[in-house]
Amino acid sequence: MLRKTLSKIYRQLPIVRELGQIRKLLSDLSPRINAVQAIRLLDLDLERHPRYGDPQRLLRYQSQVSSQNGEDGMLHEIFRRVGTTNRIFAEIGVGDGRENNSGFLLAQCWNGFWIDGAADFLETLENRPDLKVGCLKWLVSSVSRENVAALFEQLGVPKEFDLLSLDIDQNTYYAWEGLRGFRPRVVVVEYNAAIPSDVDWKVRYDAARTWSGHQNFGASLKAYELLGRQLGYSLVGCDFIGINAFFIRNDLVEGKFSEPFTSENHYEAPRYAMGHRRGHPSTVLDRIQDT
Repeated sequence: MLRKTLSKIYRQLPIVRELGQIRKLLSDLSPRINAVQAIRLLDLDLERHPRYGDPQRLLRYQSQVSSQNGEDGMLHEIFRRVGTTNRIFAEIGVGDGRENNSGFLLAQCWNGFWIDGAADFLETLENRPDLKVGCLKWLVSSVSRENVAALFEQLGVPKEFDLLSLDIDQNTYYAWEGLRGFRPRVVVVEYNAAIPSDVDWKVRYDAARTWSGHQNFGASLKAYELLGRQLGYSLVGCDFIGINAFFIRNDLVEGKFSEPFTSENHYEAPRYAMGHRRGHPSTVLDRIQDT
């Protein structure tokens, strides 16, 4: 009883109230300070850095339209270098449909396929007649190494297409492993940036296992580099926040990207605190008219 009384008196002291207000103010300002620092670094300082100034690296081209971070700009630059063929994408793990790696491509008249274990993205498609004209097919389904190829067959995904984006947190590595029969030209996968660049590590596989929100998920960049090699792909870059890794099919990569194509060369550390939404809330832009 005495402790509660003293605690109440303590909280009422003017200096304590003022310190509490200052703490709250700093807490409210912290995300804005981080955003300002990130913008300054990415927009003004990056090109002057001896590593990131290399024009063959992708980071200097990052920009954010519908992607979580700068993936939209990096993909735009990749396809500027390697060209496109059928302008088809397949994305596994699209979230609510408003923020992912293929939304901006949809707006640019690409066609594609969405798969997610939750139906949240269906709300995004409501009242969007421009996205219901055959340009997008989708499935609400959990994804595993064993069923992912069958899901692609069910949707009608072609064997060769321009972009595959994979982000299902826990088992992303194994989902890519299950797509050996498909040959996308460009692949984007989520990696676990907490693991050092030279360590080959992947989470124990369990098809029913989902991400707990802890560090124990996915696979290291080195593990992806080695898997990519097996499948015929080269690692050409990662986003600055340390979430996505970009791979190009080996027949398209020569002379166009920073070498060597190793995790040691392209690894980016986890900088999750620097992630921020630029401009207005994300959505899929209106689809331009086919020409």
